[in-house]
Amino acid sequence: MIVLAIVTAYLIGSIPFALLLARRWGGHDLHRIGSGNIGAANVLRASGVRAGVIVAMLDIAKGSAGVLVAGRLSGADHAGALAGFAAIVGHIYPVWLRFRGGKGVATACGVFTVLAPMAIPPAAVAFFAATWLTRYISVGSVAASLVLPPVAWLTGSALPVVVSACAAAVLIVFRHRSNLMRVRFGTERRVGARV
Repeated sequence: MIVLAIVTAYLIGSIPFALLLARRWGGHDLHRIGSGNIGAANVLRASGVRAGVIVAMLDIAKGSAGVLVAGRLSGADHAGALAGFAAIVGHIYPVWLRFRGGKGVATACGVFTVLAPMAIPPAAVAFFAATWLTRYISVGSVAASLVLPPVAWLTGSALPVVVSACAAAVLIVFRHRSNLMRVRFGTERRVGARV
């Protein structure tokens, strides 16, 4: 049943809410505009604040749903951690979009809201502080992902959850490597910039 839980969480994570809502609010193909990313930040730039916030909330919800469904399908202690990571992978590499998805930040927020709720507020503070100081969402996203694993460990999360948080952080930072290069060269779009 644990395999079924992982596959189900991956498929839930693969639902491309950003692509669907961007088309509803202006008919944009996110692969062709902005960062080319299928995520809330690119929707924010392409379709406005309302669409971006709704996409972020839906992506958070699908991360949480992946973990909760895993709990129903498997009683194994580590099922939630594996399924949560699978949901993040699904968002980043969705089977429906030839494995070209988002960067996993909002989905990870949903996953660890269930798995490590005490770690989410410090990670959120890191996100908002880094974004406010630099005006780069990508920098905030990387900061939050790096803060999450040690805080999860310090707040007593189970080892599988901490390992899942570490794996998620590595994957999210990897997916932001092009953003970080653009930040370095001053070509990354700042908060508020529209495409």
